[in-house]
Amino acid sequence: MGRLSCCSSIFILNISLMAFSTGVLGATFTFVNRCEYTVWPGILANAGSARLDSTGFELPKDTSRSFLAPTGWSGRFWGRTGCNFDGSGLGSCVTGDCGSGTIECNGAGAAPPATLAEFTLGTGGQDFYDVSLVDGYNLPMIVEGSGGSGMCASTGCTVDLNQGCPAELKVGDGSACRSACEAFGSPEYCCSGAYSTPATCRPSVYSEMFKSACPRSYSYAYDDATSTFTCAGADYTVTFCPSSPSQKSSRESSPTTTGTPTDEPGVSGSGTYEQGVSGSGTYEPGASGSGTMGSMTIGSGSGSDSGAMLADGSWLAGLAMGDSARAHSPSSFAASLALSFLLFSFVYL
Repeated sequence: MGRLSCCSSIFILNISLMAFSTGVLGATFTFVNRCEYTVWPGILANAGSARLDSTGFELPKDTSRSFLAPTGWSGRFWGRTGCNFDGSGLGSCVTGDCGSGTIECNGAGAAPPATLAEFTLGTGGQDFYDVSLVDGYNLPMIVEGSGGSGMCASTGCTVDLNQGCPAELKVGDGSACRSACEAFGSPEYCCSGAYSTPATCRPSVYSEMFKSACPRSYSYAYDDATSTFTCAGADYTVTFCPSSPSQKSSRESSPTTTGTPTDEPGVSGSGTYEQGVSGSGTYEPGASGSGTMGSMTIGSGSGSDSGAMLADGSWLAGLAMGDSARAHSPSSFAASLALSFLLFSFVYL
């Protein structure tokens, strides 16, 4: 009897330790840099979440670094580029700068535009995560889960959207691509004011261009249905500038139109066009972003209303807000833009 009681106590102790360990550790985040340049990741914990071991650090090419996060932790990660820090760690970055003046972001978030990875760990036994282009784009990023249960799909944006960013969204020499909200400030793009609900804030031409290139990423504030992913008990790898073999192999195939994200794990943006789907969401509302082809011809016929030749994409804002006299089918128009953008992107892969 005593032996049985002892074994039972050991078993209960082991179960308790496992539960405690899982509750304390939550998940391991590993950051990997496959870019041809150094990236300085930034980390921002949401209110009420513990600060991780670092809030910003240097990640040279072909290196990685891991952090533990407790269950219940929520926050975001991003990559800063073009940084210049002195021996004391003082300096700033060209894109994704957090404004702290140091390598550590110390509770400050990324200045847009920046590609964001957002996580909430252990809510109802599940982790929720996404890669967001709502605040614009500055570099390719993918999130992959391992060791978990459930769907645990990979998500992210492996396409270099800076290469096809229209002039009105482009930052400086093309180091980043702004969201339409940041560029134009109108409620239609920012999902604010009269456009602050899923019913009134719809995908724009710009957000649909982001979505066509990166089907699994958030393209505008209410893009939850195709952009939020779940997993239980996983560790996560956040890779900057991931390789994208499925995109390269897709050069020989024609893009298709679908209403749901591809089930192929690993990469997004493999030539599949997906129109943004609105839904209710728990993530922060923000701007819609884009990546558009800088020069293309839309339409046919003769006269002033035919075949609009885009020199730099600057007319897209007016068209998306209904200021253009041209009438196009939204689906066929977006699909034409998507096809052109994807063909443009493949040139740089």
